[in-house]
Amino acid sequence: MRLYLTTLNPTDSVTGGFLPAAAALGWDVTILTDQPDRYPGYDVVAADVRDPRAVIDAVAAHHRPDVIFSNSDHLQAATALAAGYFGLPGKDWRACVTAKNKALTRRALAAVEPVRSVRLPPGGGVPEGLPYPVVVKPALGVASEDVVLVDGPDALAAAVTAIRERRPEEVLVAEEFLDGPVRTLETLGDGTTREVVGGFATTLGPLPHFVEERLDWRPPDAGHLAHLGAALDAAGVGFGVCHTEYAVTPDGPRVIEINYRLIGDNCDFLLADLLGVPLHQWILRVHAGEPVSSFDLDGLRAAYGSVVSLVAERSGTVTAAPPDISVRRTGDGVRLWHRALRRIGDHVEVTGTNRDYLGLLRAVGPDAAGVDAAIDTFRKEHPWVLA
Repeated sequence: MRLYLTTLNPTDSVTGGFLPAAAALGWDVTILTDQPDRYPGYDVVAADVRDPRAVIDAVAAHHRPDVIFSNSDHLQAATALAAGYFGLPGKDWRACVTAKNKALTRRALAAVEPVRSVRLPPGGGVPEGLPYPVVVKPALGVASEDVVLVDGPDALAAAVTAIRERRPEEVLVAEEFLDGPVRTLETLGDGTTREVVGGFATTLGPLPHFVEERLDWRPPDAGHLAHLGAALDAAGVGFGVCHTEYAVTPDGPRVIEINYRLIGDNCDFLLADLLGVPLHQWILRVHAGEPVSSFDLDGLRAAYGSVVSLVAERSGTVTAAPPDISVRRTGDGVRLWHRALRRIGDHVEVTGTNRDYLGLLRAVGPDAAGVDAAIDTFRKEHPWVLA
């Protein structure tokens, strides 16, 4: 079995998740990337992986493919088109484009949920009549970059001007603020059946920015599933893994964004730990043509877990940092991991985005009290210090 994995810069999900999963399955792996020097020890082919024509050409000149897969936000459509060219299982490229582009997402969901949203093309003005407060963000953005809440026309105009100084050629979106607790829905489908595998409650940092500071295990409420399922159907999401973010508003659940990939920031490892399954292997096996029914979804175990993003509260230079911890066990049955994203001596400039993360702290245990205690103890004993 030959897997072609398209990727950009190395991520934990790829290097610690999908590549080990492919090895455990006994598959041969070829990495297609525009950063070949960053994957030593693997069979690597340099290619413009954002261009489906380049991906198809690179695969055709190499070994016969059995699976073509990506977990990158930026590469879903190109990878889906390449898989389709070779007649392999894959996502609908149109659904990938719809999910990636937040303006197209709102367009697709218009018949399912009435969220007021306006597309702001490059060079255009600020529309009138928006239901303030509104959130302005890049249509193709990631990591909460240039996402900001504004409370009126003047603030919107100022925010749009500032964002366009950094992104002059990009489409922006201004949409009504979905006020309510933020939750996630994690699904896995084979094109015929789409199953819910879990979800999280998201804690955000202070507004007007939208930095994700913590995710706690909380599968979606049963009453939310019909609406969320209709939204995913409207967007064309049915194959492979998908991470959907939504707000529980007074009018019910409303989709914030659809990420047609696996949840990131180490939450994919938390999800696998909580469920007690080889999740990354399952995802690859779906792309090899296996039905979701071949997985024991009824036997998933229930536990509790959290991922805490250790966020820089101010700009400065890192003078003390916790060590990387692969796993630490506490006396009350909690397992804890820490992944440092910065090093001593690094200068950190606070941006109000997910780029402000210093480290990721992951904990799994029998209950919330034990997990919270382990997280609090670790943070007190091993603080990040910036000077």
